[in-house]
Amino acid sequence: MGPRPGGAQRVPPPTRQHNIFEAAAVYVSACAEDDEPRIEEAAGWVSPEALSFGVNELACRAVIALARERDETPQNVARSLLGLPAA
Repeated sequence: MGPRPGGAQRVPPPTRQHNIFEAAAVYVSACAEDDEPRIEEAAGWVSPEALSFGVNELACRAVIALARERDETPQNVARSLLGLPAA
């Protein structure tokens, strides 16, 4: 990309910034749907550490929401989701 006639340079359009929670939501939903292209896309939006934090936060919030909905403890819900016996 060299100088353009008249001295104007072409500036690439700004890329949209994604936050860690958006990346985590897309990543987890893509994993649930086995959508490899979306998994890879979301994984590239933020650092691996940030994605890990976002996925962890999403998991915590999902377990809490399910526990409230089922009137169970978060521990029992988490174990049930993973196919583990109740503690």
